[in-house]
Amino acid sequence: MFSFIKGFTDCFSGFGLIFKPGIKRFVLIPFIINLGLFSLAIKLLLDQLTIWIEKLLPGWLSWLEWLIWPLFAIAMLLIVFYSFTVIANLIAAPFNSLLSARIEAMLTGKKPEDINTDDFIKLTGRTVKSEIQKILYAIKWVIPLLIITIIPVINLVAPFLWILFAAWFFALQYNDYPLANRGHFFDEVKTYSRKNRMRSLGLGTAVFLLTSIPGVNFFAMPVAVAGATKLTCVCKINENTNKV
Repeated sequence: MFSFIKGFTDCFSGFGLIFKPGIKRFVLIPFIINLGLFSLAIKLLLDQLTIWIEKLLPGWLSWLEWLIWPLFAIAMLLIVFYSFTVIANLIAAPFNSLLSARIEAMLTGKKPEDINTDDFIKLTGRTVKSEIQKILYAIKWVIPLLIITIIPVINLVAPFLWILFAAWFFALQYNDYPLANRGHFFDEVKTYSRKNRMRSLGLGTAVFLLTSIPGVNFFAMPVAVAGATKLTCVCKINENTNKV
């Protein structure tokens, strides 16, 4: 449990890291991407919500609209938020890698490498490829989870499995940025996350909570990148200490 709590608190420590001098400018682009996409998602959702309710709610049950409307709105908001999180991470991946590199340089005291246009193009190609691998990995697990969700009785455990999967996937998502900067591929990210399973799940659970709160989720991406970078730095130091 200590490792889980450490991973959880490391994520929230990202709030303090992203406002450090020299870091804030690398937070701006991921934040704008998150803000723009989620604002668009909310607008589209609110524009269509009344129409969907009118189609799904029979006329003779219109008197229940006051109860069904907020429940339906909350459910759709969560679905849209998680869908747009995947899109936001795909678009912001190169900038998240830059943010992670600057955070790690600040934590370790090492001078960050200067990245020119060619380096950024290579970084973009690598990170987009990694994001696609993560999406394919997610689909592999989402399909059986959907099947479990529609099977009576068994589907009683489905909500817990979805939350566990979300926490694990968020851990892989954000552990990938600092590890990819060190030259590790997605398979190695999965191995690292399994080796540090409880800390990774603590991190992923914190990201899950941040992403679930409207308004706070605008900051979830850079905070999670900073928290995951701190987590990997700590784990790397521990590994080196153990070797000594």
